[in-house]
Amino acid sequence: MKKIILIIGIVLAVNFAASAQKFAYVDSEYILGQIPEYKTAQAELDKISVGWQKEIEAKYAEIDKMYKAYQAEQILLTEDMKKKREGDIVAKEKEAKELQKQRFGVDGELFKKRQELVKPIQDKVYTAVKSIAEKGTYSIMFDKSSDLTMLYVSPKLDKSDAVLELMGYKVENKPTKAGTGTAVKKQ
Repeated sequence: MKKIILIIGIVLAVNFAASAQKFAYVDSEYILGQIPEYKTAQAELDKISVGWQKEIEAKYAEIDKMYKAYQAEQILLTEDMKKKREGDIVAKEKEAKELQKQRFGVDGELFKKRQELVKPIQDKVYTAVKSIAEKGTYSIMFDKSSDLTMLYVSPKLDKSDAVLELMGYKVENKPTKAGTGTAVKKQ
């Protein structure tokens, strides 16, 4: 009998604790899309990325040209000349792959540039979200734009505009669908 009462007590306590928690969500993709500095940073990253990609593609085109020339002249070359040409081609390929890794690798230049340009903006968003969560006593703040599947969300729980306002942005033309409004920096 005591065990049953204890189990009922635990279940009631867990249900009470769960019902006392407050939840809200933000759409970080929407928030970042409303910040002009983020759009500028993203455009700069895209421009840099395209330039580096063209540079790498040019190196691979040069390698392809070297390889085709080697194939065309292969029957006329001595064994030493063949080995030298093959070595040159392999060295160029290695150089191109190294450049690609240096630019686009895990800790490459693009990653570092993204950290330099975008991370400060993301940190400001995080700070604003944290502030709203603490002020509103929310236990959990979800991000609607992440891989988390949210089958239904009440618009009353969306704190995205509050985050923008806390960061000093004013949302004009309140969007009906995320990403269609425009934010303007407050003066």
